Amino acid sequence: MIRYALKCTNDHEFESWFASADAFDKLAGARMVACPACGSTEVSKSLMAPSVRSGRKATAPEPVPEAKPAPAQGALTKPANPMEQALAALRKQVESQSEYVGRNFVKEARAIHDGGAPERAIHGEAKLEEARALIEDGIPVARLPFLPNRKTN
Repeated sequence: MIRYALKCTNDHEFESWFASADAFDKLAGARMVACPACGSTEVSKSLMAPSVRSGRKATAPEPVPEAKPAPAQGALTKPANPMEQALAALRKQVESQSEYVGRNFVKEARAIHDGGAPERAIHGEAKLEEARALIEDGIPVARLPFLPNRKTN
């Protein structure tokens, strides 16, 4: 695994892990690496210092006085900044006003479009090529900027 510092054309900086340098090149070339702030797929590596471990054994360090732990900043599941708060609000709105159909999204979207299922707002999961096929067939779909609950930690 390799971690890269990345930057989009809108100067947003972020980091991501990749299986290898070739994996990054392939994903970036296919525009499958997107900026989490703006969604831009024009992403490039930015300068970062590598993490290198010394091969020599170091001399025993001097004892350091035990530091008091920093006060807790809140639960990890709470939004930390305005962008995360906006995404949390969007997620709440989408989930409360539409039906989650999971991996049946493509089938349900086609059935609703063709009149074989009642018209309603739905959200779910689809492979990229399936979503493209829906769009090419005139079925309006949009990618959501968050994962379904079952795919989050």
